[in-house]
Amino acid sequence: MPELLVEVTRGPIVESRHYGSVAVCNSKGEIIAKAGDPEMVTYIRSACKPLQALNRFCSGAAEKFDFTTKEYAIMCSSHYGEPMHQEVILGLLEKIGCSLDDLLTGAPYSIRPDYYKEQLWDHHELKPYNSDCSGKHCGFLADCIASGYPKAGYNEPDHPLQKDVLKIVSEITEVPENEIAIGVDGCSVPVHGLPLKNMAMAYAKFSTPEKLPEKYRKGAQILADAMNAEPDMLAGPGGFCSEFLKATHGKFVGKLGAEAVYCVGVRGKDLGIAVKIEDGNMYRPLYPAVMSVLDQLGLLTDQEKEALKPFIEPPILNDHGNEVGVVRPAFKLEFTGR
Repeated sequence: MPELLVEVTRGPIVESRHYGSVAVCNSKGEIIAKAGDPEMVTYIRSACKPLQALNRFCSGAAEKFDFTTKEYAIMCSSHYGEPMHQEVILGLLEKIGCSLDDLLTGAPYSIRPDYYKEQLWDHHELKPYNSDCSGKHCGFLADCIASGYPKAGYNEPDHPLQKDVLKIVSEITEVPENEIAIGVDGCSVPVHGLPLKNMAMAYAKFSTPEKLPEKYRKGAQILADAMNAEPDMLAGPGGFCSEFLKATHGKFVGKLGAEAVYCVGVRGKDLGIAVKIEDGNMYRPLYPAVMSVLDQLGLLTDQEKEALKPFIEPPILNDHGNEVGVVRPAFKLEFTGR
């Protein structure tokens, strides 16, 4: 059963509560620590992007197109669609010989709330490069070209590209292909339903590449290095995915997934973390829960915690900007003794 992970106070009482689950695993899938139900099945959503990006190194796209560090980072991202991201997406499309019309992402508003409001207010003309998933889709198009697959329908589950991606996800998570639940993500591509502990195991492997099958090791190293070298490509300035990696200087890989999933890999330590907030709220309880897990595992220095303080116990503000409450973690990990 999910358990209470985060509570929201106002004055002297707890006004709201968020329940969820945590899995902390090694590359063998052994549960090191947990909260709630570490075996719950949910969609990994965009936390799967670094795993999906490994296909660049299987399809031949990495060798064919010689991607830059920024390009690799944005393929793993849920970016805010700001001008810096649009520029990289347009450059990627030009490099692989595609256009915005080839992207099957849709053209949504930014997932950064204040930029979303700006887009509404200024009547921005939205294009596929505004999609937080446009980097992933550029990577998929590159895979199609390198593999000789048709670009049309690359988002469909029965397209050969998506079959290749499913094979990678299955191999790294150790969930048989026929046991992975397939849904449709917000950006129209297949999304994978997996036990939380298998997500954590996958991140333990991804962040410690020698634990991966040999064919994935070089790619995982390149992608993890890129995510840390260009963290603003992952979300944008101020976003947790970006600020987390900036503050920790190469110790981790971390990726947000919609409906309040977050996965972290501790680089070189054979340790992965997966967190799921049951009600799907990404903007309030998720990051305090993730920060609490990292703190309880003893993985953060005082300096890192100070840099990430806005995400640890975010204040509740009233309409005058006065602090009237706080969002705070409310759980203790259960350690298994492994």
